[in-house]
Amino acid sequence: KEKKTAREGCSLPGSSWEERLANAATPLWRLPYQEQLQVKYESQRKILQTLTSRLEELGIDAQKPDGLCCPLQPVVPSPVINGYRNKSTFSVNRGPDGNPKTVGLYVGTGRARNIVCVKADHMENIPSKHKQVAQCYEEFIRCSPLDPCILFHEGGHWRELVVRTTSCGHTMAIITFHPQELSQEALVTQKALLKEFFTCGPGTVCALTSLYFQESTMTRCSHEQSPFQLLHGEPHIFEEMLGLKFRISPDAFFQVNTGGAEVLYQAVGELSQASGDTVLLDICCGTGEQRLCTIGLSLAHQVSKIIGIEVVEKAIEDARWNAAFNGISNFEFHSGKAEAVLPQLLSSWEDTRPLVAVVNPSRAGLHYRVVRAIRNCKSIRRLLYISCKPEGEAMRNFLELCCPPDPGNKLAGEPFAPTLAIPFDMFPHTVHCELVLLFTR
Repeated sequence: KEKKTAREGCSLPGSSWEERLANAATPLWRLPYQEQLQVKYESQRKILQTLTSRLEELGIDAQKPDGLCCPLQPVVPSPVINGYRNKSTFSVNRGPDGNPKTVGLYVGTGRARNIVCVKADHMENIPSKHKQVAQCYEEFIRCSPLDPCILFHEGGHWRELVVRTTSCGHTMAIITFHPQELSQEALVTQKALLKEFFTCGPGTVCALTSLYFQESTMTRCSHEQSPFQLLHGEPHIFEEMLGLKFRISPDAFFQVNTGGAEVLYQAVGELSQASGDTVLLDICCGTGEQRLCTIGLSLAHQVSKIIGIEVVEKAIEDARWNAAFNGISNFEFHSGKAEAVLPQLLSSWEDTRPLVAVVNPSRAGLHYRVVRAIRNCKSIRRLLYISCKPEGEAMRNFLELCCPPDPGNKLAGEPFAPTLAIPFDMFPHTVHCELVLLFTR
């Protein structure tokens, strides 16, 4: 009660814009942490109630004594509550004072045409190092004669800033720049000025390990579409997790909460019940970001073999490096879209060793052909589905995995059943959770 009273009494500096940003991005920030966990538990419970109802609509008697289709454990807390993010994306737009060269986070929407860019100095989930780099970037662009690129068709150049940090003390900054009609000579000049600012000027306080520059005419650009140009420092930063060292490229996917990811991956290892003769499928289903097969690599020591599937070739390159650096030799990589690679891989599966699948898709969920391949492979008796948005497209996947055999949709395999649900708080102060749902058959 005392904590709650202290929370309610705290105020934010400056105008109400800071409070509006905090309420939008971290709506639970006022609550004591234990109350945040309770709010998230109730949210996950509602999701499981929805899944239970949907399964019953399919004629599956899924309801257990507590009204859910499987036991729901309490939310596993994050080991770090404040400043836990290892990656932050800052926008450039008009601030509350009207300055178009404000670096921060958005309040408002483009549709309503009421976007304001508010500095993130007060945000509890963003570490101080990220705020420092954002402040220095703002100082740089405010001294630049070039305009910010707020709307592509209106011109301008300075755009997003991505800051990545690791527990090893490394800091990577990635600056996105719209070239518009600038000549190559002018681009070279801007890159030189940026490098000078962060290596010899006021930006040296950031002590950047890596400074990247990307010319982009799109909202989001992969390395293949427009290469990340290293202006200063090392091409990679490194993170240590569960006794392993991971090499991280500019567009590599890495769980945003490193400490929380360690707790999550340890639990996945236990839930998989993987032993020395188990083959583990680590199915990465990214949509452009490099997903480094971190789950598979972290479990390699307890299984016979890891098979990783990834669509981004650069991610496979990093994953191979990570495996070799950590002395992991029982990893087999397959490059390509999971919906193309997995059906072919499993259709000819004759290995008699136990086969466990772990999937960690983006919010778009698993492609139907991936679900069908898993469902129709008799050797997979255990499946761990990790979802950052279980109420979204993942719900469709859950129903496809558990519905009665459907020859018309080529779901001939024995259905799975939800067995256990464990939410992990990877995002303190927000409403989001990472849900691990164990399916067995």
